[in-house]
Amino acid sequence: MKFKAICLVTALVLCTAGLSLAAKQAGEMDANKLLMSSFEMMEKGKFKEAEKMLEQVLKKDPGNPLALNNLAAVMVKANKFDKADTYLNQALPRAKGYMVQVNRVCQVGGICLAFKPVTTGSGNQELAPLVMLNIEMVKQYMSSEPLPAKGPR
Repeated sequence: MKFKAICLVTALVLCTAGLSLAAKQAGEMDANKLLMSSFEMMEKGKFKEAEKMLEQVLKKDPGNPLALNNLAAVMVKANKFDKADTYLNQALPRAKGYMVQVNRVCQVGGICLAFKPVTTGSGNQELAPLVMLNIEMVKQYMSSEPLPAKGPR
């Protein structure tokens, strides 16, 4: 009787762990679908729609470096360079080791690159150096923008 109880408890624990893992994987798939759809919206120039999708990704996966990087590109399009810089700096720590497939990029305002998520297999480029490039471009653009009623910096 004691052995049956232990087996039953073990089976329940394993089932619960399996369901938890399945739920996590489903959430990751949903996030990846949202990342893909948001990238497609950006390519079509539908930045508000892309922004909403990227915010949904961040609700599911706070700190997702690709979502933060691509959201920074949306902020560049909206001329919100401080926000873009903030998102990029939030992305950087988690971008190390995060692989993307750099065969499709979206330039926004000529200064910020959004990257298409990997759908199968693994990426060919680590995201961290790309985020650093975006940070440099945003900072350079911010430093060259004139201040209101003050002229060039």
